[in-house]
Amino acid sequence: MSSLELKIRPPVVALLVALAMWGTARWVLPAGDFPSRVTVALALAALGIALSVSGAAAFQKARTTKDPTKPQAASSLVVGGIYRFTRNPMYLGVSVVLVAWAAFLGSAWALLGPAAFVAYVSRFQIAPEERALAALFGSEYSSYKARVRRWL
Repeated sequence: MSSLELKIRPPVVALLVALAMWGTARWVLPAGDFPSRVTVALALAALGIALSVSGAAAFQKARTTKDPTKPQAASSLVVGGIYRFTRNPMYLGVSVVLVAWAAFLGSAWALLGPAAFVAYVSRFQIAPEERALAALFGSEYSSYKARVRRWL
């Protein structure tokens, strides 16, 4: 299964998951409705977007690569800003947006989508990124990993 490592960009994975969530909510297990689902969905989507944007902005400020398929091209280890709280704010943000999508769909079954995204990204994206960062930054990265959780 290592052949999938760093091959499919996380936004593509998220889009495929979102489509599967929609299909599940629409055709397989029809969704219910709850009064504040749109409000909850918008609030969660805003939070998710803010997390992702703050992570990307920190990478931009550090002038390091944002290409998720080439973690070995990182020129610096970003540990400030949002990265003081989570090692993966962009993936966390996408996960929160997927939870927002599940809320919008009004389907508890659609929550399997964000769980699938987290599982896939943890195994095929984050694990190889962590190996690359450990090789590049050694003890500095090990220290950072000990201080800051992968997700929350």
